[in-house]
Amino acid sequence: MPISLLRESEGRPEQTSKECTLLSQTDSLACFGHEDIADEAATGKMYRSNYNDKHGRTVLVIRPRNQLNTKTIQGQIKYFVYCMENATLNLPPHQEGMVWLIDFQGLSLSNISLKLARETAHVLQEYYPGRLSLAVMYNAPMIFQPFFKMVKPLLDTKTYNKLKFGYSGDRKTKKMMEDLFDMDKLESAFGGKYDIVFDVNKYAERMKEEDKKIATFWTRAKTLSSIPQQNNPSLDSIKLDADSDSSGMEKIDCSLVANSGQNLMAN
Repeated sequence: MPISLLRESEGRPEQTSKECTLLSQTDSLACFGHEDIADEAATGKMYRSNYNDKHGRTVLVIRPRNQLNTKTIQGQIKYFVYCMENATLNLPPHQEGMVWLIDFQGLSLSNISLKLARETAHVLQEYYPGRLSLAVMYNAPMIFQPFFKMVKPLLDTKTYNKLKFGYSGDRKTKKMMEDLFDMDKLESAFGGKYDIVFDVNKYAERMKEEDKKIATFWTRAKTLSSIPQQNNPSLDSIKLDADSDSSGMEKIDCSLVANSGQNLMAN
């Protein structure tokens, strides 16, 4: 059972039918460790930072320019689930949602996959409802705009309203980040003062240690044994709409790009 759903159910004996369905459908999605997703993690495309925001929420850093280092949607979604589970594990008791910091520096069309975006949105909204508190889209370039126009219909209203666009040198963005973070701890890529280079070896060791924490959650999951059982799929068998080959890129209509004087903060 994913940790996120176990956390949701604690202290709430009355489960809604929706929650019961999610609990049974995702029972074995998180039963893997860092060694199972090491190839996906190698580029630092997504990782949990070593700092939280001022509200204590865990932070996932995402760098789309490093995204398509592997070829299967299944593997990329598996890594996404791993990161979501780890971030949830590290949430303080008074917080239910996390923050995403998305660094668009260096993004090119070769890093963009509508199929991956579609499946990520599906998993986030179906299996992790309410887990995302805020996503800061930092320095999104002009080429991202037509892609975002295609992704927007995939997002429900609650998810869409959690997206905030920000830009280096923008006064409102600077204030937003200062309100959210200790600037001495925030990475310089997001306007902070902390210069850091992602070290995959150090991150792997850190995650392997944190994987050990997960074992303690499985015994707690037994308290939910009254939930009706179904044939629980593994992550490898979960149905994805996209083909397994992420290199099949949908054509992006670049005529949708706005004038150079505009940016996505207006959306």
